[in-house]
Amino acid sequence: MNRREFALTTAMGLGTATLPARAQAPGFWTLLREGGCVVLMRHAQTEPGVGDPPNFKLGECGTQRNLSEAGREQARRVGAAFTRERVKLDQVRSSAWCRCADTAMLAFKQNTVWPPINSFFGGGQDEQTRAVLAAVEGWQAPRNLMLVTHQVNISALTGEFLTMGEVFVTRPGTQGSHANRLRVLARQTF
Repeated sequence: MNRREFALTTAMGLGTATLPARAQAPGFWTLLREGGCVVLMRHAQTEPGVGDPPNFKLGECGTQRNLSEAGREQARRVGAAFTRERVKLDQVRSSAWCRCADTAMLAFKQNTVWPPINSFFGGGQDEQTRAVLAAVEGWQAPRNLMLVTHQVNISALTGEFLTMGEVFVTRPGTQGSHANRLRVLARQTF
């Protein structure tokens, strides 16, 4: 979603409403097939709300804002697209939040919870962002790494905003990337 779309949906009170699918960015699947990508996915659509209810607990999904039925279907569509396009993911990691872990399992049938990509909605951005950037610095082809996390984490890593279920393709060390950011090479909304 670009800034104009975000402003429009916010002004109309739609917040995170689903917009028509964006046209496929040139090279999205080609980049993934080449490998060496760190793929950033924001969890799929959730029940309405921002953040989590007061006193939520990470180990208890019933206390969190979770995927909606539309989000569960969206996650399955993402997985089907990766299968159809024959894109191999060598590792799938997610935040410990249920909406991220569930997105990863529904889409890719695998997941490892990785604390550096837990939401830092309440603070801790710099430390976690540095940990992720350091961990992916040497990621190389032919491997691909999928990180299913939150908007705040992905925005800190890239400087860009994305919608629920949207996927960014990055490559560490890509010309134009800065030591403190990953450059988005392609993006796709499902």
